[in-house]
Amino acid sequence: MDISILNVALLILAGLFAGFINTLAGSGSLITLPLLMFLGLSPHQANATNRIAIFFQNVVAVRNFKQQGLIHYKSSLFLVVPALIGSIIGASIAISINEDILNLFIGSLLFVMFFIILLKPDKWVKAQAGQANEKPAVWQIVIFFFIGVYGGFIQAGVGFFLLAGLVLGVGYDLIEANAIKVFIVLTYTAVALVIFIWSGQVNFIYGIILAIGNASGAFIASKYAQQIGVKYIRYILLTTVFVAAVKVLLL
Repeated sequence: MDISILNVALLILAGLFAGFINTLAGSGSLITLPLLMFLGLSPHQANATNRIAIFFQNVVAVRNFKQQGLIHYKSSLFLVVPALIGSIIGASIAISINEDILNLFIGSLLFVMFFIILLKPDKWVKAQAGQANEKPAVWQIVIFFFIGVYGGFIQAGVGFFLLAGLVLGVGYDLIEANAIKVFIVLTYTAVALVIFIWSGQVNFIYGIILAIGNASGAFIASKYAQQIGVKYIRYILLTTVFVAAVKVLLL
């Protein structure tokens, strides 16, 4: 498959920004997913190909967070396992859903996430950080199962749901929640990616190029997570998401 230098540059730059945002907060796929579609991939192919970048992005982020002592694998398993099981269901739905419906879902999701970002969700998350101290309960397992279903189906926006569940539901502070979030996403993405590869919908050339950008962005964000804020990222993301939503729905 031929790919231009411009396309390579766009993929790496978009991946760099997306990896940075995904590691600090979430919704970086709201940038990469529409870009893959604009470059000629179908909604199914874009959704599948994006998972390569997400996987390598989180490999890098998990490694850095682990070195900082922010991830404890054993204590995270009760969240990882239900999300992983849910992702299998979500990915299985994604590979077989009607393409027009998937396209409409992606475009609608972009608009929904625009307003969620506009309402500054990180503000209410931060306000509650560390206040929830309940032990693992059935309702928490159920919540992370459905987050896994959503993440397996379509990655975009799952970071906000995970942060809300980890902070409000489990009691992690925002920095710890970001670390556990990337571990959960890495685990279920590995399984979901196998399903997408098996379906034959992954474009490996685009996926690997995008992964270079995502991994680089994740490295920067996870390395300096405790010094970097998300205030200015939100404004850039708002503009990008709105434009992408309009283009996806019009296309």
